[in-house]
Amino acid sequence: MPSSLRNAALPMAFGIALLALWEWAVRHYAVPEYVVPGPVAIAHALGRDGADLLAGLAVTLQVTVAALALAAVTGALLAFALAQSRLVEQTLFPYAIFLQVTPIVTIAPFIIIWVSNVFVVLLILAWMAAVFPIISNTLLGLKSADPNLRDLFRLYQASRWQTATKLLLPSALPYFLGGLRISGGLALIGTVVAEMVAGTSGARSGLASRLLEASYRLELARAMACFVLLSVTGLVLYAALDALSNFLLRHWHESARSREE
Repeated sequence: MPSSLRNAALPMAFGIALLALWEWAVRHYAVPEYVVPGPVAIAHALGRDGADLLAGLAVTLQVTVAALALAAVTGALLAFALAQSRLVEQTLFPYAIFLQVTPIVTIAPFIIIWVSNVFVVLLILAWMAAVFPIISNTLLGLKSADPNLRDLFRLYQASRWQTATKLLLPSALPYFLGGLRISGGLALIGTVVAEMVAGTSGARSGLASRLLEASYRLELARAMACFVLLSVTGLVLYAALDALSNFLLRHWHESARSREE
């Protein structure tokens, strides 16, 4: 069996076995659906409420993608600014750490009071969750450029622009893409937490709000269906960012070339 097929088949077989065991357990022990729904009940909820749940997922995805794009741009720019001066890095990098270590739920009430637009509130909170890995990884990449190549650029009197575009940015790109893969999941997590804290409702509410609403009503099959959609979305988002990273690096960087061998 080819390794790529085996790598896909083994997790799938384990997942099917786990779902079968789960379904057998809830049926054998007659567990009520409002306590632990089985996979069949969750599948029924997905089929019954699929259109409504997908509409909520679309709202959540809009915030997630926007927050990830904003984090990618601002994180890369901030990392480049920090790399220009040791003094600037020592002054500003602790504030980047502050964004990472501060729980979103403690900041959310203030953002909700200060900002009236719900989408912007969610965007800010998801951005806060996603931006630090990009800053940290990109800064590490910028500082990891070969010192001998730096000296060579200096010897040939390369301009700051030439040094940045020909040396620093190619050196930082693999690190930036690694941070982007991490931030994709964090942007989705940040969006879900922000939706729960902000308490959005109505037709324009995200999937996390529908999950909370279903759990309050003890409609656990519907709540688990929301959870499944969010989990699959996270996997697809990571796979898409991983494919982008491989596409951009496959012709010249060892991390992508070794994967194809």
